[in-house]
Amino acid sequence: MSILASLVETYRTGGPLFMTIVTATGLSMVFFASKSCIAIFAKKNYSGRGINYILMFGSLSFILGLLGQAVGMVEAFAAIQRAGDISPALVAGGLRVSMIAPLYGMFYFIISIPIWMVLREIVKHKS
Repeated sequence: MSILASLVETYRTGGPLFMTIVTATGLSMVFFASKSCIAIFAKKNYSGRGINYILMFGSLSFILGLLGQAVGMVEAFAAIQRAGDISPALVAGGLRVSMIAPLYGMFYFIISIPIWMVLREIVKHKS
């Protein structure tokens, strides 16, 4: 199985709703990072106004991933309650799936921190 196919399968397993929301906020972070880079290097006096959006959208990706996990866990516990007795392997599989969206959001958050820090320092030294 190729890496791309594995990533697509993990994306589907994580749940299309929250994985799409986390992806949208993560791509917003990438957009503002690109826009800030272009503005910093194209203008002499860039105020750095848009730089904080990088960290905001990176953080939002992680928080929305956690929200997706919480919603999924509430639904899973309701299903477990309705079913009564289930196997521990089934619970472990559900816990594994519930961790996908927060890990995906954490990926964007971890990337946003150094980008934000570097661009902030560049703006400080340019002004």
